[in-house]
Amino acid sequence: MSASTTNTSLEHVDDLRRVVASGTSRKRKSELGQFMTPLPVARFMASLFPQPSGSSCLLLDAGAGVGSLTAAFLDRWADQFATVGVVAHELDDRLRAHLGENLNRYSGRIPMTVELHGGDFIENAVNALQFGRQACFTHAILNPPYKKINSGSSYRLLLRQVGIETVNLYSAFVALAVAMMRPGGHLVAIMPRSFCNGPYYRPFRGFVLARTAIRHMHLFDKRDSAFKDDQVLQENIILLLERDATQGRVTVSTSTDDTFFDLASHDHPFERIVIPGDPERFIHVPTSQEPSACDALAQVRHSLHDIGVRVSTGPVVDFRLREHLRRMPEAGTVPLLYPGHFSGSSVRWPIPDSKKPNAIVRNDQTQRWLYPSGFYCIVRRFSSKEERRRIVASVLSSESIGNPHVVGLENHLNVFHEDRHGLPAQLAHGLAAFLNSTAADEHFRRFSGHTQVNATDLKLMKYPPRDALIALGRWAMAQTALDPMTIDARLASLT
Repeated sequence: MSASTTNTSLEHVDDLRRVVASGTSRKRKSELGQFMTPLPVARFMASLFPQPSGSSCLLLDAGAGVGSLTAAFLDRWADQFATVGVVAHELDDRLRAHLGENLNRYSGRIPMTVELHGGDFIENAVNALQFGRQACFTHAILNPPYKKINSGSSYRLLLRQVGIETVNLYSAFVALAVAMMRPGGHLVAIMPRSFCNGPYYRPFRGFVLARTAIRHMHLFDKRDSAFKDDQVLQENIILLLERDATQGRVTVSTSTDDTFFDLASHDHPFERIVIPGDPERFIHVPTSQEPSACDALAQVRHSLHDIGVRVSTGPVVDFRLREHLRRMPEAGTVPLLYPGHFSGSSVRWPIPDSKKPNAIVRNDQTQRWLYPSGFYCIVRRFSSKEERRRIVASVLSSESIGNPHVVGLENHLNVFHEDRHGLPAQLAHGLAAFLNSTAADEHFRRFSGHTQVNATDLKLMKYPPRDALIALGRWAMAQTALDPMTIDARLASLT
């Protein structure tokens, strides 16, 4: 196949992708989890496959759309094989018609067989795994759909029949593709980075890590670059996996966006990707060969349990206690704090023009959800769009909210406490300073790809020892202003 002919075919596929995407409503895309791959990303994904060592190829493309990924693969690798087979799955009838036309442009020029499947990929794959067609693919290239799977859905029951437990279509598609790969087969997939951490994806991480070796990971510095035509604000990762292979070093590459003009890559030992002994099997993505700032701080090795602190999600779920909420404080109420009451390290309460309540009635129905007043380190579960940091920590003191006896903390806050009571003031300030350091934020980013900061994530981080945190807090309380660089310098001198 000549380069000019191939480029014409690839460009035609990408032009069609743009037309179809612009003519598809956002509601429809959301219903199907359907966001098609731009040509530069498809080409990069295809380039990650290693030089072929066999004479035949059987390629899986699940959720194939109009065929962008398959076309990019064929463009890059088809002339390296004596025979090529393509098995493409696409649920959407409209896209499947375009898919067939696009693949026919290749089938007339190279020795290739094509199978197009409609229907549901999960159902088809589970049936194939249970009744014969398994371990057959040498290659897979995927941009799987993104949509949550409810715990009681038929998908969860189907997936469990083949040993897969997961919570989203994208991870289900990848796990099924892994299950159908031959030993030594290679899979490249682009998907949200959210699977790298958190308890919900723990079984999926275990499934993939038990069956494959991670060979390459790629991150975009800009969260909206991979699917910018569809205005998707999601941090994505591209993975190259090898089935039934011995795990070795992992290449991690980065680029600002999908132009790949500043592509940079480094190799890392697997121990930097999945920390030995980590029961959660979090997948870290180091973007520099240098150790992270936290790794360089010798004493940042302690768990929250070691330092006598716990972290929990704020207990007040407002819609369950709606009848007890008040817009402003009044007799019989106590402060109710939402993320909007925290700005940087400061607390502003009450906020007269806030859309959220400022108070909650204290009575027999609400008492169990309230915390005794004191000093707490507070971290918002979601960082705002304009903030560059993932972790934003503040200190809540009784004095800052009028010295009430108890306080309500809403569910979108994470609370560091001692058995549901306040912390010593210096410890609360020390925790907040550490969490606001560049070191802590960088460490968190290595295993978390979303703006949400869960209590579980904070629980699994490592911290300085208690006495070092108290010393850091004593110093922080004496400062008139704090910034991450100042905190970093002080943290280095304490540990």
